[in-house]
Amino acid sequence: MAGRRLGAVAKDGPLGQEPKDNEVTTIRSAHEIDTYEVFRKAEIRAERLVTVLRMAVALGLGFTFVALSLSSETIEADPVLIRQRVYAGGTIAAYFTLGLVSWLANQRGVYQPWMAWPSASADCLFLLTGIWLTMQNTNLPGGHIFIFPSVWLAPLVLSFGTLRFNPLLQAYITLLIVSGMFVLSQMILPGAMAPQAQAMAFYFMDPPNFMRLFLLGLTGLVLVVASVRTRAVLLRSITEAQHSVNLTRYLPAQLAPRLAEGGLAELRRGKRQQMGILFTDMRGFTSWSQDKTPQAITEFVTEFRRRVSQVARATDGIIDKFIGDAAMIVFEEGADAQAAARACIFCAEGLDREMADWSRTRVAAGQSGVRVGVGLHWGEVFSGVVGDQDRLEYSVFGDTVNTAARLEEMTKTLGVDIVASRNILEQAGLGAEPEGWTALAEASVRGRTETVAILGRTVA
Repeated sequence: MAGRRLGAVAKDGPLGQEPKDNEVTTIRSAHEIDTYEVFRKAEIRAERLVTVLRMAVALGLGFTFVALSLSSETIEADPVLIRQRVYAGGTIAAYFTLGLVSWLANQRGVYQPWMAWPSASADCLFLLTGIWLTMQNTNLPGGHIFIFPSVWLAPLVLSFGTLRFNPLLQAYITLLIVSGMFVLSQMILPGAMAPQAQAMAFYFMDPPNFMRLFLLGLTGLVLVVASVRTRAVLLRSITEAQHSVNLTRYLPAQLAPRLAEGGLAELRRGKRQQMGILFTDMRGFTSWSQDKTPQAITEFVTEFRRRVSQVARATDGIIDKFIGDAAMIVFEEGADAQAAARACIFCAEGLDREMADWSRTRVAAGQSGVRVGVGLHWGEVFSGVVGDQDRLEYSVFGDTVNTAARLEEMTKTLGVDIVASRNILEQAGLGAEPEGWTALAEASVRGRTETVAILGRTVA
């Protein structure tokens, strides 16, 4: 009888109308676009961080370079060092400019995720260009490149790739650096000098260089694996969070732990159990709302639901559903049936007091008063999640639910605020006729062959 829709968007139309195929497709597409948007924004933020770090690295290198240049006594007399200073200064400035341009593009909203590829290519190009310029300036063969300081920018460039958590881009950066440095290590430029210290010659031969390249490539490979794992975990987390949010958005909050523990399949199996069922409905709402503006009606119903939710939450009741100016609240048996029955009664009394307080506030402000009717009953029900993936509902139904609804309707004719069955009062351990309750004639409830012993109460 009761239900909440899951996995579908409420549409204008009759309650319970199934979504059309094209509506379901649109909903699923929207979820996919949301996931894409999460990644897109994350990649843009990652690239913004990379641009900032790129500029910071350039500034750090620049300050270090200037400090070393000023402290050197032989730089003016050594043409190699003079050229190296020009090359290094130009490379550092160009690297900073690249970072600044990328940062400005990111800040102004024109940066797109695909731009990470040319940006990463530029990082690799600056690294390899710096090595090549040093080879030209020093006239050393390619086997000596691993002694150049600029070589050790490679781990930084690889780390930048990891920050982007894009496995393909990380693999691309690793391939560019390793292959580029391999080519440079095999080059011997015209006029290159032979090694001066034969004792050190071994450390510039192919085997040690290949080992260095292997270690560098292995570092990149590890970072690729880390990037794959990070992206997979992130995607899985987003997907699971979306799925959980889509379900718990419509499920009562008290059922969220069960969803986490047993999953949707467990809830869909359903079960029969004892419950306290409470219905409450606003008196005179239809006639009151006829001459009211949509905004006034919206504000009124919103306040009504806020107050009902507040009382239900305080008594651990599960709001099964709202229907306009009416609500259905359930109290599961759990480990303590008596406590659940008492909570249902306390909720009924609390609702009566809450609405009486709201009514006094409205009357004091020159508005109409508020009054509700409450019906409650205890008995066996079926509860669970029913439906398919396109339309899921948490449902509580059975004779107990129907009886509670009929008892709420009887408050109109009996002139009391609350009508409760003797079942729930006895289940709560309050006796057949607790203080404050008035025994009423046994009532014939529509849909039942047996009469129901009932009691009435007006709390406020």
